[in-house]
Amino acid sequence: MTTPLSRPLTEMPRSDALWLLEGAAQEHPVYVRREIPVVRPAIHILEYGRLIVRTPAQATAPACRPSLSHHADEIKTVGGISWTVTATGPAEIITDPHEAAHYHRTPPSLAHGPHDPLVRIRPQTVTGFRLAHAEAVR
Repeated sequence: MTTPLSRPLTEMPRSDALWLLEGAAQEHPVYVRREIPVVRPAIHILEYGRLIVRTPAQATAPACRPSLSHHADEIKTVGGISWTVTATGPAEIITDPHEAAHYHRTPPSLAHGPHDPLVRIRPQTVTGFRLAHAEAVR
């Protein structure tokens, strides 16, 4: 009989977590709206220690919050190391037209429109965990 694979969970340093977050292909702003957690698709860049998140137009509610979480992960089902990272900090909508124009050119747009809001998050808390696959015990 084979027992399920164990997946040791280890916390990683902030610098490693930010490095993984910077290269993440899939990420999500997470916030509470009407007492219900909301997760939305987004794209981001990490520049000068700040996350610049491009969100769909209907997701402007996150920027009205004093603090916003941004989550990314890569979960592998077979082999390798999986990870999860969450960065939380104060958020604000980028309103300067020149800065907004720069960031609208910088991250790819996915299915978002050219005037989607840009939210700046200043990560104060960054937590990251690695999920390593272990050998099955037989």
